[in-house]
Amino acid sequence: MAYVEASTDVREDIETVYDQWTQFESFPEFMDAVERVTQIDDSHVRWVARIAGRSKEWEAEIVEQVPNTRIAWAGISGAPNGGTVTFAPLGADSTRVTLRLDYEPEDWLERAGEAMGVMQRQVRQDLDDFKSYIESRGTATGESRGRIAS
Repeated sequence: MAYVEASTDVREDIETVYDQWTQFESFPEFMDAVERVTQIDDSHVRWVARIAGRSKEWEAEIVEQVPNTRIAWAGISGAPNGGTVTFAPLGADSTRVTLRLDYEPEDWLERAGEAMGVMQRQVRQDLDDFKSYIESRGTATGESRGRIAS
């Protein structure tokens, strides 16, 4: 399984940053490849994204959620995938967001893209766009303070 990991420092407090990240249905606003996200319930999310020029759908289960600290998920349909996002305070008004995405390239086109660093660049851009999105708003569009233990 391949993985990418990237971080960004956001000029907002940890609660605001975490609360915005938990608004999964807003991801298409700052993640270019993501077309739609539907939160089915507190721990299940359905994704539709364009990957290597093709539309893909899958469901993921949130397997761990610790407010202001960490969210971990695992794919339960579609290509094998999973990951974690962590939140670390850098002061009263700054937060480091670190995203690790584990995925299985499904065909030669996805394997070639992975070898060329396409996914790494996409994750880096998505984090930069998230940073711009939340910093320009100054407030989260909602919150999910639930806790899910692994």
